[in-house]
Amino acid sequence: MAHKAGFVNIIGNPNVGKSTLMNAFVGEKLSIITSKAQTTRHRILGIVNGDDFQVLFSDTPGIIKPAYQLQESMMSFVKSAFEDADVLLYMVEIGEQELKDEAFFSKIKNSKIPVLLLLNKIDKSNQEQLEAQVQLWTEKVPNAEIVPISALEEFNVKEVFNRIIELLPESPAFYPKDQLTDKPERFFINETIREKILMHYKKEIPYAVEIETEEFLEDEKIIRIRSVIMVERDTQKGIIIGHKGSALKRVGVEARKDLEKFFNKQIHLELYVKVNKNWRSNQNQLKRFGYNN
Repeated sequence: MAHKAGFVNIIGNPNVGKSTLMNAFVGEKLSIITSKAQTTRHRILGIVNGDDFQVLFSDTPGIIKPAYQLQESMMSFVKSAFEDADVLLYMVEIGEQELKDEAFFSKIKNSKIPVLLLLNKIDKSNQEQLEAQVQLWTEKVPNAEIVPISALEEFNVKEVFNRIIELLPESPAFYPKDQLTDKPERFFINETIREKILMHYKKEIPYAVEIETEEFLEDEKIIRIRSVIMVERDTQKGIIIGHKGSALKRVGVEARKDLEKFFNKQIHLELYVKVNKNWRSNQNQLKRFGYNN
C-alpha cells in the first residue's frame, strides 16, 4: 500500500478545544489545557504513526488581535500553520459566529487545501441549535466540510481522523516512526508548570509568566529538575510564592505528579522565582524563550 504523510494544522479562536482535540488524536497530553484564553503559546507538533501513514498534527495559539510583542509572536505561529498545511482543521464551538481576525478568516475561505470545519462542544447543544449552526457555517465557509464533534467526549474524533487519512497526500514519513513530537523534554516540563500557574492564579499573573528549565539530570530511578518561573514585576514574584511559600509549593507538588506520569519515573522538582522585567515586550527575551518564529 502507498504511504501517506502530511501536516494537519488546527486553528480557531481561543478556548474552542484545539488542545483537547490534539491530545485526543495523539493519545498523550502534549498540549496543556485550562479554561483560560491563550493557554497555548507555541505551535506544538504531535505525531501519529501507522504502518502506512504519518499524521503531523499542529496545535496553535487561539487567534487574537495582538496587544504586545509576545502575542505578535504567538500569531506568527498561526500564520505559519497556513503555509505548510496539507489539511486545515478550523475549529469553532457551538454558539460561535465568527473568527476574531478577518484576515485569517479570509485565508480559510480562500484556502486551496482541504478544510474540515469542526463544530465542537456539541454535547452542550440540542438538535435544533446544531442544525442552525451547521447552516450558518455552511454559508460562511462553503469550501469546508463541516463535522460536528465533541473533542472532550471523543465523539466523531475517530471519523475525523479517518477522513484526514483519506485527504493526505502520498509521501514518505517526515519523522522517525517512534517519535511523538518535535519538542524537547524541557518544553513539556515548562508547559506543565505553566499549566498549574494558569489554574491557580488570577488576572494578569499567568500571562506575565514564562518558565525556563535550567537543569534536567536523569538517572535510572529519578529525574532531577530545576526550573525558574520568570515574572515581570516584584509584586508578581510575591504572589507566585505566596504566604510562607505555600502557593509555590502547591504548583510544585501538582507539576511533579503530572511529570511523574509523563516520564514514568520519580521526579525531584525544584522551583525558583525570578523577576525578568518586561520580558513579553523584549525581542531578545522572546527569542530566548522560543518565540522567534
